[in-house]
Amino acid sequence: MKIAFLGTSAFAVPALKALVEAGHEVVCVYTRAPKPAGRGQQERKTPVHETADTLGLVVRTPKTLRHEDEAAAFKALDLDAAVVVSYGHILPKNFLDAPVLGCINIHGSLLPRWRGAAPIHRALLAGDAETGVTTMRMDEGLDTGPMLLAERTPISAADTADTVHDRLASLGATLIVSTLDGLIRKTIEPVPQPEEGVTYAHKLGKEEGLLDWRRPAAELERKVRAFHPWPGTSFEAPHEGGVERIKVLQAGLALASGMPGTFGLGRDGFPIVACGSGGLRLLKLQRAGRAAQSADAFLRGFALAPGTVLPSPAVIPLPQTKPG
Repeated sequence: MKIAFLGTSAFAVPALKALVEAGHEVVCVYTRAPKPAGRGQQERKTPVHETADTLGLVVRTPKTLRHEDEAAAFKALDLDAAVVVSYGHILPKNFLDAPVLGCINIHGSLLPRWRGAAPIHRALLAGDAETGVTTMRMDEGLDTGPMLLAERTPISAADTADTVHDRLASLGATLIVSTLDGLIRKTIEPVPQPEEGVTYAHKLGKEEGLLDWRRPAAELERKVRAFHPWPGTSFEAPHEGGVERIKVLQAGLALASGMPGTFGLGRDGFPIVACGSGGLRLLKLQRAGRAAQSADAFLRGFALAPGTVLPSPAVIPLPQTKPG
């Protein structure tokens, strides 16, 4: 097929490589424009841009797709299809309608569950037993287009957002090749998404990672995994007359009782914090500007007496998962 690829993040890179390896003619790659990053604030290309350069592909970085000249240039590519993966721009109708077979999206969930911006994180946070990737023909709605193919994968108790991300990116790369093959051979029929089971994976906010000890320990343990590595989870602890925010990089479950936030020590020296139900065993912690440490070693440089009640944040609204 003669296709365009629209993507930005690392999640899209395996799909771009797979399409080229499968022999499709990628006539143009659309991605977000380079932007300043790091201490030197030097302009950095997106992961898709860097991959496209390595593959010798033409790259376009429009700041918006709303201009008529951008739509005309896209239509002039005379595409069989466009593949869209984690792009970051909303495609207007004149883009959606330009390719013969439309714009095909790889979405990181089993639609219609977890439409929206953060499907991987929300699936982990909700304690879903499985997730997957879905290819769909895009329409003007938010992840509402008819489905083409799907691939499932279980979520294990050890999974974090980054391990699921990498697994789904690989699955998506395989699935998009199969999807285009099915469209060429006319062996795939688009299936409308059911109305039942729709949930929304709203965008993550940094403050959502602040642990609320009033919540069940099982929920907080999932949050530590769901928000790793970004935006991360943390709690506030009294230190030297003030309060310091501590990052939680790894945690587990433990038995505990008492007021939520009560700090204690297990027999092995690892800290346990009482929650709304159960306890959260802190395994790996990090202070701002310091190296990450095993939690037992961390306490040797950060005095925190058993019985201390760690504060819970002001009420953080639970993420909305339903329409509206």
